[in-house]
Amino acid sequence: MERPFRLVALMYQPVTTSHLSVEGLTKRFGRVTAVDNLSLDLHQGEFVCLVGPSGCGKTTALRVIAGLERPTAGRILSNGGDITLLPPAERGMGMVFQSYALFPNMSAAQNIAFAFERRTKDVRSRVAELLALVDLASMGGKRPHELSGGQQQRIAIARALARAPRFLLLDEPLSALDPQIRARLRNELKSLQRRLGITTLMVTHDQAEALAIADRIAVMRAGRLLQIGSPREIYTAPADPFTGEFVGAMNLLPAVAGGPESVQVLGKMPLAVRHQFSPGVQVLAAIRPEFVVLSAAPATDLLPATIVDREFQGAFVRLSLSIESFDRPLLADVGNADALAASGAQVSVRLPPEHVRLFEVAR
Repeated sequence: MERPFRLVALMYQPVTTSHLSVEGLTKRFGRVTAVDNLSLDLHQGEFVCLVGPSGCGKTTALRVIAGLERPTAGRILSNGGDITLLPPAERGMGMVFQSYALFPNMSAAQNIAFAFERRTKDVRSRVAELLALVDLASMGGKRPHELSGGQQQRIAIARALARAPRFLLLDEPLSALDPQIRARLRNELKSLQRRLGITTLMVTHDQAEALAIADRIAVMRAGRLLQIGSPREIYTAPADPFTGEFVGAMNLLPAVAGGPESVQVLGKMPLAVRHQFSPGVQVLAAIRPEFVVLSAAPATDLLPATIVDREFQGAFVRLSLSIESFDRPLLADVGNADALAASGAQVSVRLPPEHVRLFEVAR
C-alpha cells in the first residue's frame, strides 16, 4: 500500500538507535568475495557515503541492501526488523542508479508517475509536487533526451522519492556529469536530503564529493570496511595508510621507532612524535601535503630536497620534491606567492610533529 507523500523539514541530528543496520553482510560470486563481513549502521536522517576504489564491493553492497542481490551471509535490519529476504518493493527504499534508468519514450512527469503502484486520483498532484521539489516544475512534459544530465538526475531522484521511501540509495548519481554541474548538484542533493530528512546511503568513488556532502564516510577496500567516521575524522585521523592516501593526498615516509616520543624518518631526520611502538619497529610517517613546511635555508635537522615538478591548483601550488634515498615524490602544498622557485631549486623540508601520524608497516 502506498504511503502518502509528505514534505518534511528535518535537520540531521545523530541518535543512538540505528535506522538501517547491516550486520556481517557477505556476498560471493563463485570464488570471488565481493563484500566481506560488512557491518554498518545508519541513523535517522543521516547522509552516509560509501567510498572506495573500483571493484572494492561498494555497489554490490548497495544492491544487496536494496534487495537486488541476495546476500551469501549476514542480515539487514530496518528499525530493528529483519528485511534481509524481503523483495525490493517491500523494503521502503528508493534507489537512483548511475544511468538514471529513465524511460526514453516517457515524459519526465510520466517517469515519476510510473513509480506509483496505482493510478490514484491524486497522482497528478503528487507528481507536480515532486517536480517542484527538485526545481523542475516546468519540465514535466519533456522527455529525457530534452533534459540536461543534471535535470535527468533530479527526475530520477524525484521518481525514487515518489513512494515516500524511508531510505534513499544512490549509486554514483553524479558520475556522468561535468565537473561544474556536478559540484552544484551535489550541494542541491545535500540540501534536498536535509529538507526531507531521509536516511541516505550514496556510493561514490569521488573522495572530494564524499568530504563535501557526507555526515559520515565509510571507506571500503577489497570488500571490507576499513573505517567509518565524519569527513573530518577520516581526513585528519585515517586509521590506515590506504585510507590516508585514498581520501586526499598523503605522504608516507619510512621511519624507525625510537623511544616513546621519537622516530627517525628516512634514517636521517629525528621527529618528536609520541607513539606506542617498540624501539626498532619499522613504521610509516604520514603527513598531508598542506602541512609540509619548506625553507630555502639548509639545516641539519631538516631534509634536503629538490623541486622536480609544480602543479597549479588555483588556491595553491602542489610541489613534487625529490629526496635522496626516497623513491617516491614528496608532495608539498604552498601558496602561490611561495611557489616562485623553479624546478630544480634546492629546498629544506620540515615535518611538523603535531601533523605526523605513524602506521606500523604491514607484514
